[in-house]
This record gives sequence, structure tokens and C-alpha cells, in this order.
Amino acid sequence: MHDHSSALAPQLREPAPSKPSDLLSQILLGLRLDGVEYGRCVMRPPWAVAFPARPEARFHFVARGTAWLRTPGSDWLALQAGDAVLLPRGAFHVLASSPQVPTVDIDSLARTPVADNIYLVGEAPPAGGEPLGPSSDVMFCGAMRFNLDPLHPLLAMMPDVMRANELASRDPSVPALLEAMEREVALERIGACGMLARLADVLAASIIRAWVECACNDASGWIAAMQCPRIGKVIAAIHAAPERDWSVPALADLMGASRSSFAEAFTRTVGESPAKYVARVRMFQARRWIEREGMRVAVAATRLGYDSEASFSRAFKRIVGLPPAALRHKRLAAAATP
Repeated sequence: MHDHSSALAPQLREPAPSKPSDLLSQILLGLRLDGVEYGRCVMRPPWAVAFPARPEARFHFVARGTAWLRTPGSDWLALQAGDAVLLPRGAFHVLASSPQVPTVDIDSLARTPVADNIYLVGEAPPAGGEPLGPSSDVMFCGAMRFNLDPLHPLLAMMPDVMRANELASRDPSVPALLEAMEREVALERIGACGMLARLADVLAASIIRAWVECACNDASGWIAAMQCPRIGKVIAAIHAAPERDWSVPALADLMGASRSSFAEAFTRTVGESPAKYVARVRMFQARRWIEREGMRVAVAATRLGYDSEASFSRAFKRIVGLPPAALRHKRLAAAATP
């Protein structure tokens, strides 16, 4: 057993970053949110709009006026002009001019195309221009796609609502981006919607980075595990090469501990067993291969070392919630749509 472990040890250590914090740094440096669609919402009080849950993150910037935000199980949150919020998991929520106003679904409102994936949402604009009177509330709302898999533990740790103003002190770029968005709205220059969309992408990423910095100061769960020199090295290796056969003995050898002490320390720090964590990382790697690269299910199963496509599909459905074939069919259907 010792000979087997020592022979694997150099290979196991190869994908691991040189520092435990490197993986977290790489994730933050590579963090990207691509805007799927944006809408400039012009609303005349009283108004209340319900946003259904969706897989993409939701972003809202109050450009003019005020708004109230509520998610299930939480109190109403007052938003002022210049406020921005990010809902990283796209949870159901309501935006309103007042908490007492009955809601309508966002998809029931008039939408006028402004540019690619950008719309004017709200009252249909008259021939002379959009109905932007002094009593109107104006918001810039968007749906964004993370380059992090929804199963990623960092995304799972995020709160339902992240408010830019509460994180501004952690990242000096946050207030600067908010001010830039306010200027774009106030000046109403040509191409302002496109500029706002790009600023929103950057601001959302900055909000997340500032939140991570806050979480690092009061670390728990996955971020605490990443800051632990020994556990962090193991997690970094798993993420760097999810297709490897990460057995408990191999991971314990990488950490330099016995199997029992490694398993106990990992479970206590991360909050789940090494086997469950490895399985989740492998499945969100498989989802990326299938959903974004169009890989065939059988190829993904073979690459991850499964004996059969059926056993891989069962594991995938148990963790992801749907069979991999359904995910691939969805991708092929989307690609075939003009």
C-alpha cells in the first residue's frame, strides 16, 4: 500500500496549485458574468413586478426614483436611486414602488427592442419617445450567466440578495462603477443602454469579489476550507483534475494524513464527506462538458472512469437533478433554433 501511494503521490500533487489560496484567487480572477438580456424598466407608480425564478443571476440598478425588493421568507428591502442588487441564484422576487401594490409578472409587460438583448420594458413608448416623466421610476434590470456551475460550492454559499452599497467599502471599484452607471442614465447619451449592460457585468463580478473578501474575514464552510493549508491543497487538486480517480486513500496521501483523520478533518471543515464532494465536482465538470461543449454522454462517462453510461447517468441525475441525455437534447435543440 505504501509503495502504491508513493508512486501516485508525484502525479497527485501535480495539478494542485502551489498555495491553498490559489484556487480561490483563480476563480475570482476568472469570474465572469455574461449578460443574457437587459431591460431598461420605466414604471409609473404605483407598480409591482414579480420576477420568476430562473437559472441565471438577476441584477437590478435603481437609476431613478425608489423601489422595494422582497424575496420569499424575507422582509421588504428599500432601494434608493443609485442602489444595485445582485441575486446570484436567480431566486423569485418582487420589485415594487410600495409593498402594498398588487404584482404583475415581468413577462406580461410591454417590451420594445433597443439593441441586441436589450429592451425597454414597461409602458409602451409613444412615437415621440419613451414616457420618462418626473414621476416615473427607472431601473436597469438584467439576467446574467455565471461561468461558475450552479453546483459550485462558492455559488451555493452566496446569499439570495447581495447589495452593492453594503460591500462598497470592501472594493473601491464598486462605488466608482455605481457612479458611472448613474452618469450614463443621467446624460442619456447615444448607446447608453449598451454601456450600462457592460458596466452591469463588471459591477456584478465586483460585488461577488467584495462579498468573498468579507467572507474570508469570517470564514466558514467552503471558503474556510480553501484557506486551510492542508484541506485547501486537497480541494485545489480535485478541482484541477476532476476526472482523476480521487479515492479517500489518494486524497489522504495528498494531505499527508491517515485515512480516518483526513476524512474527519475534511467533513468537519467542508461540511460533507470527501466522496460526496468529489462526486459533485465531477458532475458539474460533466455538465460543463455536455451543456457547453456538446460532449456526448458516453464520452463524458468514459472520461470520468464510469464502467457504463447507465451508471454515470444515474449518478448525474442524482446530483444534478435531471439525466445527462436530457441536458444534451436541450443543448442540441437550442443550437438548432434560428
